Amino acid sequence: MPVASPVVLHVRVVTGTGGGPEKTILNSPRLLADRGYAGLCVFLHPPGDPGIEDLRRRGRAAGTEIVAMPDRGLRDLSVVRSLVRLCREREVRIWHGHDYKSNVLGLLVRPFHRMELVTTVHGWVDKTGRMPLYTRIDKAALRFYRRILCVSPDLVEECAAAGLRRDRLELVENAIDVEANRPPTAAERAASRERLDLPEGRFVVLGVGRLNPEKAFDRLIDAVAALRADGVDAELLIAGDGAERAALQTRIDALPKPARFRLLGYRTDVNDLLAAADAFCLSSLREGLPNVVLEAMARGLPVAATAIAGVPRLIADGETGLLVPPADTPALTAALARLADDEVQRRRLGEEGRATVETRYSFAARMDRVAAAYDELVVKFRLAQPSESTEPA
Repeated sequence: MPVASPVVLHVRVVTGTGGGPEKTILNSPRLLADRGYAGLCVFLHPPGDPGIEDLRRRGRAAGTEIVAMPDRGLRDLSVVRSLVRLCREREVRIWHGHDYKSNVLGLLVRPFHRMELVTTVHGWVDKTGRMPLYTRIDKAALRFYRRILCVSPDLVEECAAAGLRRDRLELVENAIDVEANRPPTAAERAASRERLDLPEGRFVVLGVGRLNPEKAFDRLIDAVAALRADGVDAELLIAGDGAERAALQTRIDALPKPARFRLLGYRTDVNDLLAAADAFCLSSLREGLPNVVLEAMARGLPVAATAIAGVPRLIADGETGLLVPPADTPALTAALARLADDEVQRRRLGEEGRATVETRYSFAARMDRVAAAYDELVVKFRLAQPSESTEPA
């Protein structure tokens, strides 16, 4: 009698439209299907959050089943009951968490449904408010997880330093669909710049991410302002939304020609923005391995980035991009000036960056590694066998 494909449940807590990890999560079930696994995604979201509709739309486009559950806080045990019921109905064999809360929920659901626990550590970058406490809770919860997939080497070391077993840690770096992220043609680039009202000859810098302090967009604004003060016809586009938006806009309004600094808000057309830009800049103080940097490089765009976390593994300074120390605005300004002054260098760095992503960061190769981690659990714990579940009181 044939055995059905083991079911993997990806679980993520999200506010608004999410960020880089959501791209990975939404595209995972489609590729895992070719590797013997069925999959679906649960997104826990604040009640009434309109961003969940965008995630549903993106899920449909990726061919991924999305289950949306309102998140009313850890004191609301109804979400545990709902998750147990879903795991039982869909015969989930592997729970794959993606943040501290989904990792804690996995521990709460596990006693009522036989399955094994896997997580991806995307990075503990937010150090504000209660996040340091939540990070400690997350690291404690991960002691009970069978496989811990880390997106950068520094996260492997951070997990080991927290006492997590090294034999359960694995480096599985972020990756993208290389074929879907190709350099734009000259016509596509011209059309993108026309839509954004960008004249030919202007040096356009693009930043993408949530407008949070760790992204250091204030330093990127200052760096482009310094470029302009040195006579470069530069313009900065920042795509994303978040708590820092008002403060960043105030900073922009105090500059000469603030119209050359645009906060675009959340955008679904990031590929169009990449096609229009001359350079991509990552100014972050803390990151894992950002998907958007991979996307920029795959599209042949030269990248100037802070040398944090997994970024130096991706970018060889002067060969596949430019690296600068974090929180160093003059160094960031100098790197952007190098790109603005030398179109030949921009083209060379873009081509080499594209080649790096093609050979080392394809999404298919990443999913081979994820499936291999699942395979070990399926064999070791006989997850292809029928499970027994009980309902929580």
